[in-house]
This record gives sequence, structure tokens and C-alpha cells, in this order.
Amino acid sequence: MDIAYKTTKMSKIFDSEGKLVKEYGLDRARKIRMRQDFLRAAVNLAQVPVSPPTRRHELKGNRKGQFAVDLTGNCRLVFEPNHDPVPRREDGGIDLQAVTAITIMSVEDYHND
Repeated sequence: MDIAYKTTKMSKIFDSEGKLVKEYGLDRARKIRMRQDFLRAAVNLAQVPVSPPTRRHELKGNRKGQFAVDLTGNCRLVFEPNHDPVPRREDGGIDLQAVTAITIMSVEDYHND
């Protein structure tokens, strides 16, 4: 799967092991790399498991259309399909098998929003 980043700053952090560790700490940086590698290896979003440890899940409310995978504790890697338009099923949901590119939006704990 093709991965892009929301901002240039984010791409600079994610493209440098040292900056990634400095920004997120060693343990979280390792998990981010593991999830990135897993996402890149997937042909489409449907191949990303909904079970732990990856646990892909679609977000709700004001984050509808975004997805997350688990990192550490409540910290998540948040992303959205990078398609225009976003592929949809007949029922209006996102067609996970047609999502072949994503944009990473953030690394965060959104549970206290």
C-alpha cells in the first residue's frame, strides 16, 4: 500500500529513524515502524487485521472516514484513504478492498477528545 503523510514535518520525522525516536521515544518509534511496514506490505486496507496486535478500526463521529491501528497503550496511528474520491460500497461504507493508498494523519491518544 502506498503511504503519504499529512505534513512535510511529519514526513521528515517518519523518514528519519533518529527523529522518529526523538519525537516518540524508542518503544513507540519501533511500533510505528512495525505498523508502517505492515501497512506497506498490505495490498489493500482489507488485508490489515482487525484483531490485535495491529487492530485496524474505523473511527466515528468527527473522525468518520479515518482509521487507526494500535501502537502502545491508548496511542494510535491515525490515517485515512488517499483516494479522490474515496472508494465506496453500494451501502455507502468505505470499500476496504479498493483502498490501496493512505495518508497518515497523526500519532495520538484521541480517547480524551
